[in-house]
Amino acid sequence: MTLGGTAVNPMICIPGPTASGKTALAVALAEELNGEVVSCDSMQVYRRMDIGTAKPTREERRGIVHHMLDVAEPEEEFSVSRYCEMADPIVQDILARGKTAIIAGGTGLYMDALIRGNAFAPSPSRGIRQELEAQADREGMEAMLERLGRVDPESAARLHLSDRKRILRALEVYLETGETITAHNRRTQALPPRYQPVWLGLDFEDRGALYRRIDRRVGQMLEQGLLEEIRGLLDSGIDPRCTAMQAIGYKEFVLALEGRETVEEAADRVRQASRHYAKRQLTWFRRNKAIHWLIRREEQSGEEIIALSRQVLREFDN
Repeated sequence: MTLGGTAVNPMICIPGPTASGKTALAVALAEELNGEVVSCDSMQVYRRMDIGTAKPTREERRGIVHHMLDVAEPEEEFSVSRYCEMADPIVQDILARGKTAIIAGGTGLYMDALIRGNAFAPSPSRGIRQELEAQADREGMEAMLERLGRVDPESAARLHLSDRKRILRALEVYLETGETITAHNRRTQALPPRYQPVWLGLDFEDRGALYRRIDRRVGQMLEQGLLEEIRGLLDSGIDPRCTAMQAIGYKEFVLALEGRETVEEAADRVRQASRHYAKRQLTWFRRNKAIHWLIRREEQSGEEIIALSRQVLREFDN
């Protein structure tokens, strides 16, 4: 596998904020490097949620194989552990076939866990979970947090009373395995990363340029039929309170469809929420010192970004 006659790393990660051009770069590199793209987006895993998640269309994929799209129904719970369980065998298969694995997306938790090869605590039996849920309903979360504090004081100190899901998860891991989730995480995080990819991050020189791209994307989603997509999900029986429907671009427009605000009011909230999300994404990724950032100018073409990425890949190979 070569780039202009130069061998390159068989694994590339492309992180970045929403609307920064990750998909276009991933596809272009896959075309040049005999690669396949593994999506790393916590919302693009859901079927029938295409427009609002900015899922790449068949035209945008340009014949490149994309993995980890449309692997769950909107009403299903999806987690970082499930993502890794599904994505890691895909990555290993791509590499075993001598191709380049290109991991692209904006969900930093998923990407980091996949690259590290995190070993997740096993899912407890359904009986334990049901018992803990019933106890929480009877006794309240203060009692459950106190119970956690007796076996795992570090987790109890870190978690808030309102974080019911994580409190019960920490308790069920301990009851199932005899090991606290704090000890489990400390042990697994000490292991060396499973993969050593080249990291190519995308960002903009001017934050305003990124925000303008986000604003345009919201308008494009509406033009492409986002409201109809959401209406179809609701008409099919999808609960608007389910996790998938809480995604940015869905929960806001549900209110518009219910007549509780105008479409333009909802669109403004989507734009604002997307900007805030982009900030959080950049904060997460900036902690990774291995990322080589490709800083875009607003007027810069995609071809120029691809040329910059080629240069970085050659430097890493030398």
